[in-house]
Amino acid sequence: MPLLTYRQTRPWASAIREQVLERHMPPWFADPRSANPQWPLANDPSLTRAEIDTLSKWAKSGAPAGSPSNAPKPRVWPVGWSIPKLDAVFEMPRAFDVPASGEVEYQYVVIPTGFTEDKWVQQVEVRPGARSVVHHAVIYIREPSSRWLREAKPGIPYSIPEDEPEHRRLWTTSDLLVVYAPGNPPVRLPQGMAKLIPARSDLVLQMHYQPNGHAAHDKTRVGLVFSRKPVQKRVLTLQMGNDRFIIPPGHPHFPVEVSGTLPNRAELLSLFPHMHLRGSSFEFDMIPPGGKRQVLLLVDHYSFHWQLSYQFAKPVPLAAGTRLDWLAYYDNSAGNPDNPDPTEAVRYGEQSRSEMMIGFFDVAVPRDVDKQRFFVRRR
Repeated sequence: MPLLTYRQTRPWASAIREQVLERHMPPWFADPRSANPQWPLANDPSLTRAEIDTLSKWAKSGAPAGSPSNAPKPRVWPVGWSIPKLDAVFEMPRAFDVPASGEVEYQYVVIPTGFTEDKWVQQVEVRPGARSVVHHAVIYIREPSSRWLREAKPGIPYSIPEDEPEHRRLWTTSDLLVVYAPGNPPVRLPQGMAKLIPARSDLVLQMHYQPNGHAAHDKTRVGLVFSRKPVQKRVLTLQMGNDRFIIPPGHPHFPVEVSGTLPNRAELLSLFPHMHLRGSSFEFDMIPPGGKRQVLLLVDHYSFHWQLSYQFAKPVPLAAGTRLDWLAYYDNSAGNPDNPDPTEAVRYGEQSRSEMMIGFFDVAVPRDVDKQRFFVRRR
């Protein structure tokens, strides 16, 4: 429902009071008790205690309109793109028809950029054409030398055959430009940092559609803003995940974990947990070489419906050899209202009825370091 005017908002006053008192709104799931004061999060939209008290008292007093003479000027909302003055826009050449029901295999759409020179990208926005059925969109940067999905014709949605080996179906060494999921705003990287799209690269859109009872037509677009200033640091999107687990039927708190050691030093910019309908919490920890375990982020109430990226106010330095531990918990019980079927054992899978355990994280590295070079371990 729109909440732009008093007339639109007044009927929802009691519901607004309840939502803010229970801290369901605005959506934010980072546990403040685990926060490290050294590394505050920049995009926390949580209301202050005073703001919550103001809304609560307003609702309890009958939600009066107040004096029109004291009203602020109406806010001007962006029309279309949230990022103004885009430098380049890429769109799926043809719409994909999403059926009203059933499951849709992941669709891959190759879009040539036509760039004849390297481009440093500082801002990215993904705009699905049919937001209600786009479960997620992962935008990859396919370098000219990559052989990944070369059988896919540009602009034509392509699904990888199920009989292909799993590693070819799910993984690629190409860097990620951006991961879109409901609730995620456009990406705006800090000044002096940017993503590199090499000349002659393609964008590969991995589209996961979720039918919702109504047929839809989607033509997702990707908008870019190039860096206006010299770039000192290249941003890479990395991920650690576990695809070898079985969640027992009815289990209310099943753990799945993954660990890795950082091959080279980097600066951590953001964290983004990804699970499906049974995900309940996700913890990101690090152990510096010779140091003690430190919590980077605890998402204590994961929500499949609001998949948020958690951005640090300033980069977190990570030394080479830092151990990264991700720990996720899943609620496969009947007490989980989102659970598709608490009687079945759940494994890793692409569709929402299955599960995933992936922790994405953005790091800043020297300008001349690409993803392959970053993973070369020095003795």
